[in-house]
Amino acid sequence: MKLATYRNHTRDGQLMVVSRDLSQALAVPHIAASLQAALDDWSRCEPALQEIYAALNQGTVNGAVSFDQSACHSPLPRAYQWADGSAYLNHVELVRKARGAEVPASFYQDPLMYQGGSDTFLPPHADIPLADVSWGLDFEGEVAVITDDVPLGTLPGDCAAHIRLLMLVNDVTLRNLIPAELAKGFGFFQSKPATAFSPVAVTPDELGQAWQDSKIHLPLRVEYNGKLYGQPQCGVEMQFNFAQLVAHVAKTRALAAGSIVGSGTISNHDRATGSCCLAEQRMIEIIEQGAPVTPFMQPGDRIRIEMLDAAGQSIFGCIDQQVAAHD
Repeated sequence: MKLATYRNHTRDGQLMVVSRDLSQALAVPHIAASLQAALDDWSRCEPALQEIYAALNQGTVNGAVSFDQSACHSPLPRAYQWADGSAYLNHVELVRKARGAEVPASFYQDPLMYQGGSDTFLPPHADIPLADVSWGLDFEGEVAVITDDVPLGTLPGDCAAHIRLLMLVNDVTLRNLIPAELAKGFGFFQSKPATAFSPVAVTPDELGQAWQDSKIHLPLRVEYNGKLYGQPQCGVEMQFNFAQLVAHVAKTRALAAGSIVGSGTISNHDRATGSCCLAEQRMIEIIEQGAPVTPFMQPGDRIRIEMLDAAGQSIFGCIDQQVAAHD
């Protein structure tokens, strides 16, 4: 099943069921007004939404409209929780190596994670506002899951059953604000502005054999200013799968339905796959040349993030954003 949220006069938008080929969509206010409302009552809503989805794919439903990605907000325009991990340790290893530091052994047994702001997300086709180019704006291509209610202390083996939906992510980062924040010993805050998610969220079964071991086994395609920048494999070198990441959050707190947990920047040891963020390329330049060459994003720069299935069809729609100067 594929679900989206159209922007309207409300904070949480209008829930839409989207056809598998992303051509058609249907509002379902009689089932749930918003995606959050559906997640809050998933046992009732999910069968009804699946019935609509099947009819939409068969072309037997009345009232369907052409699906418009530009009309979408992020599937959850706001969420109770947005926790982002760093499950691809090649990314961490490159950053540490560029700084002349070792990766602590604990990083390989216990996930890194930060708590992101979740009161406001960016629509997937909205501009990325940038008030100061010196802040070092970067994109980060990731994947994420949305959970149902996860009880406190749920173990990894049981967390996979709590994953309801998957999305793509642009975890917008202001790189040059990070060092001073981390030096205070209290984590990210200003360096992590509003995040954007793909127009469509999908149930894990939509991925077929590409969803195994709580990982997506497909490449994430990132285009920067119209050119392919990276397409690393999401199922390769993911140190912690999504069940483990969700369990990490649930170790000390319960998760409410609609909680979002991210993978961190997709990254492979094979450099031929490219990168999903500018910082990684800059770290490689520091390691090989002694100084970074690649600049951070400027007003007018564009980032596109998408995932294709084996037939070359878009699964989640695309995140397509341009940087805009913000006074």
